[in-house]
Amino acid sequence: MASFISTLLLLFIVAVGITPAVSQSSDPTEPMCYDWGESNDGVVSVLEGEAGWLSCPLFSHPSVYNYNSTQSTGHNLFWYRLPEGHDLEQPITYRYITHLNTPTSPTLWWRRAAAADSGLYICMLRNKSSCSKIAMRLKVLQRDEVVRGAGCPPLADMPASHVVIPLQEGKTLDCPDLQDASKMADGEPTVTWYHVIRNNLMCDQPPFWNVNREQTGASLQFHIMEDSFKGLYLCTVHYLRRGRTLNFTRSINVTAVYPSSLPKGPSILRPNKNQVFPAKQNTEVRLECRGLFPYLNSSWEIWWTVDGKSLDKLADHRFSKINRQVKYEYGERTEESVLVIQDFQPEDLNRDYNCSVRNERGFETRRAQLKEEVLLPLVELGCGLGVTLVLMLLLFVVYHVFWLELLLLYRSRFGTDERHTDDKEYDVYISYARNSEEEQFVLSTLHRVLENELGYSVCIFDRDSLPGGTITDETLSFVARSRRLLVVLSSGYAAQGSQALLELKAGIDGMALGGHLRVILVQYKPVGREGWVRELKRARVALALVRWQGDKSRELSSHFWKRLRVELPVRRVSSREEEDEGRSQEVALMRLHSQNSANSQTGLISNTVKEPQKVLNSAA
Repeated sequence: MASFISTLLLLFIVAVGITPAVSQSSDPTEPMCYDWGESNDGVVSVLEGEAGWLSCPLFSHPSVYNYNSTQSTGHNLFWYRLPEGHDLEQPITYRYITHLNTPTSPTLWWRRAAAADSGLYICMLRNKSSCSKIAMRLKVLQRDEVVRGAGCPPLADMPASHVVIPLQEGKTLDCPDLQDASKMADGEPTVTWYHVIRNNLMCDQPPFWNVNREQTGASLQFHIMEDSFKGLYLCTVHYLRRGRTLNFTRSINVTAVYPSSLPKGPSILRPNKNQVFPAKQNTEVRLECRGLFPYLNSSWEIWWTVDGKSLDKLADHRFSKINRQVKYEYGERTEESVLVIQDFQPEDLNRDYNCSVRNERGFETRRAQLKEEVLLPLVELGCGLGVTLVLMLLLFVVYHVFWLELLLLYRSRFGTDERHTDDKEYDVYISYARNSEEEQFVLSTLHRVLENELGYSVCIFDRDSLPGGTITDETLSFVARSRRLLVVLSSGYAAQGSQALLELKAGIDGMALGGHLRVILVQYKPVGREGWVRELKRARVALALVRWQGDKSRELSSHFWKRLRVELPVRRVSSREEEDEGRSQEVALMRLHSQNSANSQTGLISNTVKEPQKVLNSAA
């Protein structure tokens, strides 16, 4: 019954932790035993068929015993076993163990571990006045439970040893527990090394085809550490014990770090010396601090102080911190500590905020500067931006719809009247095909509106030419004395050898050479480009084309007249200058002579039709 109660008490202690508990033996003469529960070293794993052992942690625990004091005070070591699925502890007989009386670790070991050896093992140190015990858990793994890569030995699921080697430096690796195996072996043990590569799928064995890493005896020698040498290493120890070959496998995780010659003092990356953190009233403010810690096998620390006090000593609970690791590379770590200030108040601006970093090689601190951020009037800015966008959209629509009207308004106010800058006699010279339909359109529409409604001086050859003159000379003279050449395009325009062709070529030459004459195309009827002469096709890119759309274009406010006025010289209709009396009399006289010599003029056109062609060919 007493043993059953002790077992229940032991299980309770294991579940709670390793805090020492006091157990009372059934024998009143025996001392109370301090139970340290289960060891913090974790589960010890052994591969089935391999050698394995457990070392009693009580001999290495500084607060319990040391081996010399144990012998001097008459302590005895006892081993107990609690198999899996059982409730009662069982003493371990000599058939299962060999007790090595060494000053460092009395050991319980197995020559060949079996699956039945799994369970909880308890070591107890006791004399007449004191008693302590601690438990360790052993797990024996079967070989089919172990995953291994190609060329790798089976490995028990046990924590690997960690070894750190600086780059460009050397180090010697010894297989863990090799010394204990040497003490138990009948001869010198042998060791086989493996390097696990390619994502733990393969193992590489010596020679490693690199002079900087080689096996020397039972050890693995790194002459110059390289980045490719890091990773997991396996070592399998083979030894003889009483005529039997025993073996076990251990693992070592090799990590590469930056060389030892580099500076090892910590430094603050953020905040920099000129950085200012914005702070808004009644909001959460975060101050970020980042510290760089070079590799050292020692502790490090990063923390915030407010007015010289750490956060745990502040009475104000609005302050807290968040720590995290930002980067870890070759042993060098970048750590971040964020100071969080809830419900920031104006008086918090006057406080002293400092971030500090420290390791065994140095210390650095930096002050964080805060500046109150003025809240922007977001509503007002949003409304102003919205109104601006609406106005821009309206202006775009207005310009897209009324761009002709706006352009005409601008020209009437700020445009330059060409009558004051040149000595031309006519504003417009109209060129058209000499047939009844085009002539009716020119005289009754174009001429009437341009001259009577818009105030332009218009030149029409058949009306303004003097009788008895040469058609070619008169035509070239009229075109040269005009500011615009208005060409009325139709299917019969610019036929080879016609006067219209002469007028067109004279206008194009004048526009190209002098630049004081502009040609305007008015499409009276649709004309395909195949009906255009060569000169018209070449100059079409630089010429303005205004289309007559029949009845839609008759009103002075139509698109046709507005577009045409844009191409014509600037003229202010309201301030139209009156023709002087001498000019009116001259124009009337020219019209009278034109009417009296209509028949003779017709004859001249037919006799001189070839002469314009010669002039045009010579100009070409």
